[in-house]
Amino acid sequence: MSYQVEFDYSKNDIIKALKSVGLKKGDSVFSHSNIGFFGRLAEAKDKYDYYKIFKEAIFDVIGSDGTFVVPTFSYSFCKKEIFDVKNTPSTCGFLSEMVRVDKDSLRSLDANFSVSVIGKNAKFFTEKAPEHSFGPNSFWERFVKLNGKICNFNFDAGSTFFHYFEKFLGVDYRFDKAFSGEIILEKGEKIKGIFYHFCRDLNKPDNYPDNTKFDKTARTKNLVKCANLGKGQIVLISAKDSYELIRYEIKINPGFLIMEKKLKEL
Repeated sequence: MSYQVEFDYSKNDIIKALKSVGLKKGDSVFSHSNIGFFGRLAEAKDKYDYYKIFKEAIFDVIGSDGTFVVPTFSYSFCKKEIFDVKNTPSTCGFLSEMVRVDKDSLRSLDANFSVSVIGKNAKFFTEKAPEHSFGPNSFWERFVKLNGKICNFNFDAGSTFFHYFEKFLGVDYRFDKAFSGEIILEKGEKIKGIFYHFCRDLNKPDNYPDNTKFDKTARTKNLVKCANLGKGQIVLISAKDSYELIRYEIKINPGFLIMEKKLKEL
């Protein structure tokens, strides 16, 4: 006896969801992702099909003038490890790793916070990574200046962009810390490097990042667009809206992006 498999979503559903949250031709998109949470994809037989279908759906929406960016963070220098731009894996999940190994992608040389990028602005977003991972001319700054959109798959509206905003706004609960090490370039050449992370003090648990207040406020102000997909959800907010909201709220509450006293109250 044969059974008909019930799938949770299809490629066409992905396209509809991406369009409904506001993605369009020519957009630059950054995504934190957990695509496994969406459930079973109708046309996919294996993990390579999952990636191929998601990639095709994304570029069906943003087109050849669009750009797709994922975090491929390795924290290599933070862990006192060599950063091999070609072979060091991402720590940011399946979709991130698949983009990293895609022959169409470029990866930045940041030994802690690299991004991998496919599309029109790939070179612009990845070339000449500055020593300050969240400082001037970093990927994060370039993305904001190009009016990029943060489109998360099964995450809230928060993102790593917060660290760039925190540095730009000069919060007092983070500080620059240098991490040095060795980088292996695409063709095997080895060079020395140093990168500054805008760190939190690990001895102060109250300063642990917390997206809750941001996500709730952004939704209340209708800055976030959401679309259900399979068992999960796609969430979109522009990088500029994220910054403007944080800039305003952090003046009222300097702990807008951290846990503050929550841990003490438990």
